[in-house]
Amino acid sequence: MADKPIRADKATAVAELTENFRSSGATVLTEYRGLTVSQLTQLRRSLGAETTYTVAKNTLAKRAATDAGITGLDELFTGPTALTFVSGDVVEAAKGLRDFATANPKLVIKGGVFEGKAISAAEVTKLADLESREVLLAKLAGAMKGNLSKAAALFQAPLSKTARLAAALQDKREQEGAEAA
Repeated sequence: MADKPIRADKATAVAELTENFRSSGATVLTEYRGLTVSQLTQLRRSLGAETTYTVAKNTLAKRAATDAGITGLDELFTGPTALTFVSGDVVEAAKGLRDFATANPKLVIKGGVFEGKAISAAEVTKLADLESREVLLAKLAGAMKGNLSKAAALFQAPLSKTARLAAALQDKREQEGAEAA
């Protein structure tokens, strides 16, 4: 199949798909059989600006994946296949696909590619279960702030103990002076 000549329009489509495979952080393959055009439009809108949902012929998509150096997807290119190319937050795109598939059971997540490796549909669902990048960064910042506050209190403790000790000694001397008088 790889040695068959390819027409110019198909070569352009393969080149575009290959570039999408290479430039995307992740790609999710779905089967869209039975969805209406308006449902597909709604899906595209829900995925956001950094995610592209493209319907492609299996032979062209398979060739593009091979050209991009991606292996392990050949068995997923059966039936009507749409490719979700994710340039932004992979977790948000996976959540969008999972939520849409829950609301529209005709959308079937087949699997995909994450960081250059093929992943199963179950692994795409695991990605969707993760918290978004912003939430994870906020939790990390909170943990770091908490640790810094603890460190500041720990460094400040000897100074405050010394100040309290000095105040106590001064009070004791004043009491001794008052008793002696």
